[in-house]
Amino acid sequence: MSRDRGLLAGASVVTVMMLVAVAAPLLAAVEGQDPTTFHPELLDSARGGVPVVGFSADHWFGVEPGTGRDLFARVVYGARVSLGVALGATLAQVSIGLAVGLAAGLGGRRLDAAISRVVDLVLAFPSLVLAIALLAIVPQSWPRPVLLTGVIAILGWGGTARLTRGEAFSLRTRDYVAAARLSGSGPVRIARREVLPGLAAPVLTYAALLLPANMISEAGLSFLGVGVRPPTPSWGQMLSSATTWFRADPAYVLIPGVLLLTTLVAFVLVSGGVRRLLDPRQAVPVP
Repeated sequence: MSRDRGLLAGASVVTVMMLVAVAAPLLAAVEGQDPTTFHPELLDSARGGVPVVGFSADHWFGVEPGTGRDLFARVVYGARVSLGVALGATLAQVSIGLAVGLAAGLGGRRLDAAISRVVDLVLAFPSLVLAIALLAIVPQSWPRPVLLTGVIAILGWGGTARLTRGEAFSLRTRDYVAAARLSGSGPVRIARREVLPGLAAPVLTYAALLLPANMISEAGLSFLGVGVRPPTPSWGQMLSSATTWFRADPAYVLIPGVLLLTTLVAFVLVSGGVRRLLDPRQAVPVP
């Protein structure tokens, strides 16, 4: 791992972003601002609400056009939502996919056929359209980050289930699994003690790829206006609001956009490093 520069660079950026998300209230308190207070006195009403201040000691990233809310506070709190939704959805997808895939891979022929049809149906759904429809009809009183996490997880566990099923089919033919079956171990014990350890490498690698994909899903749904909504900040929601201000205040677009892009690239580097770390056949010598 110490020689994998891509993994180290990606892990460093991801760690910093997670620390920022966890410490968002502390960072905002150090600046002396919060993400919801309006500052109309910092806006130029003659120009439609364009900020009259930029980077300053009181507002490190300036303020949000149209509202005057502190941009730094909204960015760090937005990291909590974007990363939290991605992590929560990934954990749920992996948990559901593992359970369903193990049931299909270690069950009988009929159970496997029934589960496989369900997985094919989940994978065939137009996920974006269905997510927009589900999020649009849910009452506004529901917590949007939690709702986003659930919708992304429910629509995205099929890939993990298919991967788990294929690996379980391969592992069930191994000698140590046959020995455990002959010794009287039940399906649950075999799955937990014999098969799950062999699934660690492929499932962890796939989970590392799901994380950036889920961040994109959250950002895209918030950008379309059906995800996180004001006053709750998220990077995707901020980019959606910034589309009308990119000429008058480019920083409002660039700051969340660059942070989102940097985090996604970091997660991609981590996923590639995890794959090389867990699968020696993928290892590439680093000079």
